Order: sequence, then structure tokens, then C-alpha cells
Amino acid sequence: MRIQHWQDVASLLVGVWLVLSSFVLGLSGAAVWITIALGLGVMLFAVEGFVIPSYLEEWGEMLLGLALVVAPWSIGYESASATASSALSGILVILLAGWELMTDRDFTAWWNDHWHHRAG
Repeated sequence: MRIQHWQDVASLLVGVWLVLSSFVLGLSGAAVWITIALGLGVMLFAVEGFVIPSYLEEWGEMLLGLALVVAPWSIGYESASATASSALSGILVILLAGWELMTDRDFTAWWNDHWHHRAG
């Protein structure tokens, strides 16, 4: 297992926070299970980035980040701190995944090979 991108470590820490935040922030009801499940998903994709490095897990992290941003309003989180934690964690996961994609040589090479159109 080799860490290629520091963003994977940061995503792993965000996932750990999400799992722990359910207890630290005193979440209740569906918010607890949604936050834990999404946090475990973020952790899983981050660890996958250590074990099988590719750019594909970043897309999964972006989807989980989007779910974290939307969850407080679609599920109806009761506390403002839970809403803020979920939304900010989701935005952070999306930003970290996007940053990793933009700095990953394999992804940028693939992107240029498939989507770069030369004029002329």
C-alpha cells in the first residue's frame, strides 16, 4: 500500500470525522445512519486510492460528497451543526477529489487523449 496523493489521506480523515460526528454532534434518527454510511463510503474510496490507485475512486467520492451536501435537506437533519458538518464535509470531499483529479498524471493524460480537440 502506497500513498500517491495526500488528498486520499485527507478524504480518509473526513470520512472518519463523518462517522464520529454522528456521536460527537448527537445526531438522531436517519441522520445518524446516513452520515455513518456516507462516511464509511468516503473512507472506503480513500483506502481504495491507497491500494488500487486510479482516478475512478475520485468520481465515487464526488458522488458521495454531493450526497453529503444534499442529505441534510432531503432527509431533514434536526440540528444546524449536523447540517453544517454534512454540507461542509461534502464540499470538502468534492474539492479534494477534484483537486486530485486535476493533479493526477494518469487522469490528465487520459482526459487530453479523449477530449482534447485541436483546431484545424
